Amino acid sequence: MMGVRKFLIMLRVLSTHLFLNHRLHPGLLELAGRSGAEAVEIFAARQHFDYTSREHIVELSDWFRSNSLQPYSMHAPLFPDREMGRAGAPGVNLLHAEKSRRVDAMDEIKRALEAAEHIPLRNLVVHLGEAADMWSPRTIEYALTALEHLGAFARPLGVKLLVENLLSEPTTPEHLMLILEMGHLDNVGVCLDLGHAHITAGVAAAIAALDGRIVSVHVHDNHGAKDEHLWPGAGSIDWPAAAAALKALSTPPAAVLEISHNLYEPPAAIPALVEQAFARLG
Repeated sequence: MMGVRKFLIMLRVLSTHLFLNHRLHPGLLELAGRSGAEAVEIFAARQHFDYTSREHIVELSDWFRSNSLQPYSMHAPLFPDREMGRAGAPGVNLLHAEKSRRVDAMDEIKRALEAAEHIPLRNLVVHLGEAADMWSPRTIEYALTALEHLGAFARPLGVKLLVENLLSEPTTPEHLMLILEMGHLDNVGVCLDLGHAHITAGVAAAIAALDGRIVSVHVHDNHGAKDEHLWPGAGSIDWPAAAAALKALSTPPAAVLEISHNLYEPPAAIPALVEQAFARLG
C-alpha cells in the first residue's frame, strides 16, 4: 500500500505544449485547471509564451497569484525566434561545437528563466544539445559548464534544473547519470521523458537507470519509432507496466502530460482527454 499511497500524491501537471500554436493567456490556464491539472509546465516558445515581454509575464503572474493552478515548471526554449526555427534561426544548443553558439544558448535560456522573478516556477527542464549531437569527452565538458552556469543563475530564483533524456547519444539515461555524477551536480534532477525512453532504452530500463534523480515525468505516447507526443494509449507504450515502475520509485515524481500541439484537439474535448491520460498512470 505504501507504493500506491506515494503514487496517488503525484502532482498532475499539464504542459502548455498542447497549446503551442496559441499565445498563452489566462483562458488557456483556466482550461488546464478545468481539465483536472493541479499545475502547468510553461513551454518557453516566444510565439506561445513571450518571455521577453514584461507585459506577458506580468499578465500570467497576476493570474497565478489569484488562482490555485501552480506554475510548476518551465520548459527551456528550443529556438530563439517565434517560428521554432522554420525561418532558419539556429536551435538553442548547449553542446554545440562552436563556443559562441553555446554562449548564445545559455543566454537565451537565462532570458527565459528571468520570468521566475515574477512567476514562482519550481523547476526548469533543459535539453542538452540536439538530435544529431554525439557523445564524447567534449560533450561532458560542455554539459558540465552549461549546467553549472545555469544552475548558478537559477538558484537565487528558487528554480531547480532538470535535464531531460532525449533521442541523442549524450542524453541516454546512462550518459545523463554520468554527467551528473562526474560534476557532483547534486542539485540537478532529471525530467524522465517516457516517450523518448520508449524509442530508445525502453521505459522500464530508463526508470531503473535514473531512479533517485527523477523529479518529473513527461507523459506521452508513440509507436516506438517517431517522437509523436500522442495521448497515452494512442501508441505502443505499456502503460500498466510504466505505472507500476513509477510506483516503485522512492519519491513520487510529478506527472507532466506533454501532448503535441499538432493534434488540434477542440477545447471541449480536452478535459476528458486529460482525465483519461492521468488515469493511465493510476
